[in-house]
This record gives sequence, structure tokens and C-alpha cells, in this order.
Amino acid sequence: MTMEIELGRGKRGRRAYTFDDIAVVPSRRTRDASDVSTTWSIDAFTFDTPVIGAPMDSVVSPASAIALGRMGALGVLDLEGLWTRYEDPEPLLAEIASLPAESTTQRMQALYAEPIKAELITRRIAEIREAGVVVAGALSPQRTQEFYETVITAGVDIFVIRGTTVSAEHVSQNTEPLNLKQFIYDLDVPVIVGGAGTYRAALHLMRTGAAGVLVGFGGGAASTTRLALGIHTPMATAVADVAAARRDYLEESGGRYVHVIADGGVGTSGDLVKAIAMGADAAMLGVSLARATDAPGRGFHWGAEAHHPELPRGRRVQVEQLATMHEVLYGPAQEASGTLNLIGALRKAMATTGYSDVKEFQRVDVVVTPYE
Repeated sequence: MTMEIELGRGKRGRRAYTFDDIAVVPSRRTRDASDVSTTWSIDAFTFDTPVIGAPMDSVVSPASAIALGRMGALGVLDLEGLWTRYEDPEPLLAEIASLPAESTTQRMQALYAEPIKAELITRRIAEIREAGVVVAGALSPQRTQEFYETVITAGVDIFVIRGTTVSAEHVSQNTEPLNLKQFIYDLDVPVIVGGAGTYRAALHLMRTGAAGVLVGFGGGAASTTRLALGIHTPMATAVADVAAARRDYLEESGGRYVHVIADGGVGTSGDLVKAIAMGADAAMLGVSLARATDAPGRGFHWGAEAHHPELPRGRRVQVEQLATMHEVLYGPAQEASGTLNLIGALRKAMATTGYSDVKEFQRVDVVVTPYE
């Protein structure tokens, strides 16, 4: 039952919950952690872990996309990032990491003003493909029409359309909007699209033919969208709403399953556990992977919102570099903060509650324990 709160005589609002507000409850059965499977499949591709590296320059480079692929995860390269604007962005990544806080936004705006080059998109995708891992690249809805043919021709396996919020019915008097349904229908590769934060928005995106829907508005720790635009989605409620849309669309479409991917708010292993408990099939990780010593951000984390030329809605944040990306995902952990061995923690939670795979674990009991 949906609970609404009266905010005044003229407005009511739903009560919604973050991952911090809920907890997973063990059932009567437990099982050995070695018997638990964390594999995840989308379309023809199967991964050892339900983890996707977010398309952010501080998280995914061609090298880290390859590393994530070899670890059984999926890395998504931002095809509007420094890697497709410059021949060698490594010195620029180092510069961003060294910038004083007061000049970071202006300098990043200047660096990202360099035009995107189609030949560099082709080269970066080829570099990842040559390593023998699944190739995924992301464009914003605004750039998709311009560069999607280059991306598809280059041989991407999974195409991601990711924005702060993406709708199936964008309206504009100035430009021809992207027709998601026609666009996805014409492609031969699975498309993941988002963000979405409500049942209705997600259902519309599922009806376009998307293989997966991103839940949340991205950015997470590096985003100031809530401060700048007043837009925010408490992730536990949002994931549950979109999972309900997946269930209803499965019946409506006669059996077509659309994957729900939590994008934002997953900073610890506990958040990953609770995202799946609320109905997610996988999680897109940003800050969790940016903490790795081999992440391209060099101890800093930022997204596309941080360098918007007119209205930045993000920032470069410093993160504590803890261990390698492999140790972030698979351990061993030297501390109990929930920032290392994310997959080991997920396996332990699934074993403790008696579930053997990710799909089963979506049925686990949860309770609401709102922080004061």
C-alpha cells in the first residue's frame, strides 16, 4: 500500500526510502556461500557478477573496461569523455586530479569543450574488442543521433543511452527528438537506457524495446542534481517501482524480460545487496570503483554533470584509494567498511538468507528501519 503524506492543503507526496532505510532479513534457511551464484545475463551475454562500471572518466577507461571484463563484470566507456576527445588523455586525467577545488569546474569545462572525434570512438571500441571482452559504450540522448552509426559500425556489443533522466516521450520545439522506440527497433544490439525513477517512466522505456532500464539519475556521490535542480529519487523505492514495471511489462509483452539496473546510491557492499533485494538485476557502480588504486580518476571521481558548459550539476570529489579494482570486487578486505570485496559480501548475504542466485534473492524479505 502506497503511503502519502499531506504536505499542506494543496499538495501530497509519497513516502519513499533510500537503501539506508531498509534492511535484509534472513529466512529460515541458510546455505554454504560456495553454493551461491552471482552470475547475471543480458541478451546473449553472461557475466560472473551483477556489476557494471559506470560510464564516467574517473571509473572506466579502455584499460579498466578490459580489466573489468576479465574479472567477469562489464565496463561501460563514456563515448563523450576525454578518451574520445583527445589522442592521449592521460596527462589531462592527471591534471584534473591535481586541480585546486576552486578552479576545477572551469578547467573541466574547458577540457571537455574539445569536440568528440568519430575516429577516436572507433579506436577505443576496437581496443576493448581486441582484448576479447564484451564491449559497451554510452552516449547521452543528445549525442545518440550524431554518433550511434559510428558506435554500431565500430562493433559495440551493448549500447547504453544514459542521461540524468531519459523519457520515451521527449518534447522539443527546437530539435527533432530521439524516437527511442524506432531507434532501438532498428538496432541489432541490446540497448540499456535511463535514468528513470518511477513505475510509469520505466514502463514507457520498456515499451521502446530496451533490454535494460537504469534506475536513478546517475552521478551518485559526484552529483549535485538534488541541489541544483531539486530532483532526487530515493533508490530503494525507485528500484522497487521499476521492478514492478518489469513484472507488469513481462505479462503485457507475453514474456519479454527487461533488466533493472540500479544506477546511483550504491556506494558499499550493503547497498549492492539491498539494490538486488529490492528487485535490481545488476548495479552500475561509480564511486565504489573510483576508490580503486588503478581507477583512471587517480583518487578523484566525477561525472558528465560536473563539466556541463552552462549548468554544472556535479563536482569532482576526492575518494580514498583503498585497493586494486580486483580487491574492491573480490577482496580480500582489510577493513569492515563495506567498500572492499563487494561480491564476497553479496555472496555472504545471499548464503545467510538462503538464496542460491540473484533472481531468487530478489524475493528476500526486507524491513524498513529509517535512520533518525
